[in-house]
Amino acid sequence: MSEIASARIKSFAPVAQQTEVSPEEPIFVLTSSQLQDIIMRAIQAVTEPLKVQIQELKSNQDLQSENQFIQLRLINDLRKGRELQPLQKDRGEILRALIAANDGKMLAKEARQKMHLSRSRFSELLAKTKDDIEVKPYHLKRNQKVLVLK
Repeated sequence: MSEIASARIKSFAPVAQQTEVSPEEPIFVLTSSQLQDIIMRAIQAVTEPLKVQIQELKSNQDLQSENQFIQLRLINDLRKGRELQPLQKDRGEILRALIAANDGKMLAKEARQKMHLSRSRFSELLAKTKDDIEVKPYHLKRNQKVLVLK
């Protein structure tokens, strides 16, 4: 029996020599709470810039949606601006009556002078009433325009 015990001791010695830790390799012993704390700090360090970036993207998205709403409102205001105002409706009716009194055709210059409108106001009126009145070049003088009822 002593021979078996000495054989085991002799066979154990080389294994023990192999498992020795060199002094250059550090050994750490951590509890599970310490390991969790280290992992949590590492995760927070990585996720903090991402949280900041998400906040910036959200604020950018809010700004863009607000700008789109403003643009939509401006577009709707422009569309409403194309509709005839009450005074323009009256002037449009007067212009149609004036052209109708002249057999459905009249020079634009004469109509403008009879209505006592400036060139810009008269061209605005023509733009608003383009569904009812057609503007064509005069066949004798191409630089003059003729207003024709549609």
